[in-house]
Amino acid sequence: MYTVPDLTGKLVVVTGANSGTGKEATRRLAAAGAHVIMAVRTVAKGEQARAEILARHPRARLDVRRVDLADLATVEEFTDGILADGTPLDLLVNNAGVMAPPTRMTTADGFELQMGSNFLGPFALTVRLLPALLDAGAPRVATMSSGTANYGRIDFSDLQWERRRYSANRSYAQSKLADLILTRQLAAVAAERGWNLLSTGAHPGYTVTNLQTAGASLGRDKPKRSLLNALDFLPKQQVEEGTEPLLHAATSPDAVAGGYYGPGGRFGLVGPTVAARVTRRALDPGTNARLWTEAERLTGVALPAVTVGSGPTA
Repeated sequence: MYTVPDLTGKLVVVTGANSGTGKEATRRLAAAGAHVIMAVRTVAKGEQARAEILARHPRARLDVRRVDLADLATVEEFTDGILADGTPLDLLVNNAGVMAPPTRMTTADGFELQMGSNFLGPFALTVRLLPALLDAGAPRVATMSSGTANYGRIDFSDLQWERRRYSANRSYAQSKLADLILTRQLAAVAAERGWNLLSTGAHPGYTVTNLQTAGASLGRDKPKRSLLNALDFLPKQQVEEGTEPLLHAATSPDAVAGGYYGPGGRFGLVGPTVAARVTRRALDPGTNARLWTEAERLTGVALPAVTVGSGPTA
């Protein structure tokens, strides 16, 4: 089991912190001494998760705040609150997401739900939080992708699945490839601008959480499993193991800029954390920069002007 380093005095934001890998990451980061802001869509569920974590770790420092990554207005409200606190942000964990809704749905801003929730929302959150991150001594951003990124395609002519026949699984794969590209491009931007910011990525393999049923059940009367996870003969692991790559990406001193981590066992679905193979579709600098620019255009969120070593200037 991965041991999270001492995080006493560190401020951390974890999205999707009320369940699954987000809740487990929150628990272990808080147990290591971090002050964790649990960024959740439903505050009541966040408070319940907070109470459950406190029952195991009574001294944990946990705050629950609302953000809906499918609604950019709440992203702005959430990040404004973090920036107004005036406390440097040491770590952002982009964990929340939705998986394979059966029909094409849209966010509050009109984006296809998976592209909006899994990529454009986290992109806006990350960029808006950069001033707080860059005020920290050694800030990090860890973003959860998926093994499905390996067969994802970025279709710049139809990112929102408005022209093509909607595919729940291919749309999910595109959004998680976009997350991997976010990891790589943020690392490139940090290097280009001389920021002491470490951007890393992870995938959980086949980890049993409610992600497999929640998205696939949207718009249905009865719970349904996603096709991506309907093959019960595949090796699978529980959330404690499945969160390890994300914790490694977020906190390990061995993690590198643009590094990508996942299970190293059978089919890359289970097992101890290793450096995962990055699909060639996330390795093209031109494509990565283009997707970043398109995300800026769609969200209306752009990089801040920053002077290295002195925090934000505008």
